[in-house]
Amino acid sequence: MKLLDISRALSAKVSALHFGDPVACIYNPLDYAAAPHAQYLQRFGTAPREILLLGMNPGPFGMAQTGVPFGDVALVRDWMGIEAPVTQPEHPHPKRPIQGFDCTRSEVSGSRLWGWARDRFGTAEAFFARFFVANYCPLVFMEDSGRNRTPDKLAREEREALYAVCDEALRATVDYLQPAYVIGVGGFARQRAEKALTGYAGRIGTILHPSPASPLANRGWAPAIEAQFADELGIAL
Repeated sequence: MKLLDISRALSAKVSALHFGDPVACIYNPLDYAAAPHAQYLQRFGTAPREILLLGMNPGPFGMAQTGVPFGDVALVRDWMGIEAPVTQPEHPHPKRPIQGFDCTRSEVSGSRLWGWARDRFGTAEAFFARFFVANYCPLVFMEDSGRNRTPDKLAREEREALYAVCDEALRATVDYLQPAYVIGVGGFARQRAEKALTGYAGRIGTILHPSPASPLANRGWAPAIEAQFADELGIAL
C-alpha cells in the first residue's frame, strides 16, 4: 500500500470519528487540501527512506493551509515546488480561515523545519532522498474561541479511538517506507511511535520541536537538532 492509499484510508477513518466539547471545530486537510497533499506524497513519498520525521498534527498556518506537514506556504510553494487548489473544510471556523496558498501568515514551526532542510541540503530532492516527514494525526482541533487543542488533550474515549486509527496508519507508513529511524519531532510523536511500532526493527528517537512556544527552540532550533542528530541519534547529516 503506497502513501496516497494510506492517506486516503486514514482520512476516511478519522472523518468518521466524533468529538465533543470543548472541541467545537475540526479541520481535515487530507480532505479539503487533498490536491497539494497528493502532490507531496507522489513527489517525495517513494520508498525506501532512511529517516521518517514524525510530527503531532497540523498547524493552522501550515498543513491546515497547504496539506503538507509543517507546510509553511512559501517553503512548500517555492522550495518544494508544490501548489494546487485548496477548497474549504465542511465547517470553517471564522477565526481560522483557510486561504490555501493565498495565506500570508508564516507557520513558525514549518519555516524552521523546512528552512533547516533547505539550508542543510540545498534542494528538496536532496533532503527527501533520505528523509520523509509525516504527521501522526491529520486533524486540527479547535475550541469555540479558535484556540488550538492538541490530540493529547482530547477526552480519553475520543483520544483512544483517534490513536487506534492513527497508529494503524503509522504502522502502514513504516511498513512502506522501511525507515532505519523513526524520529519524533517532539515528545508526543516519539511516545506514539513507541506505542504503535512494537516489534519495529529500527530505532525510535526524538528531536526538539520547532514550536515558538519552546524556549529551547527559540534559542536556536537548527543548531540544537543538528547536535541531537549527531550526538544522541548517531545520524550523520
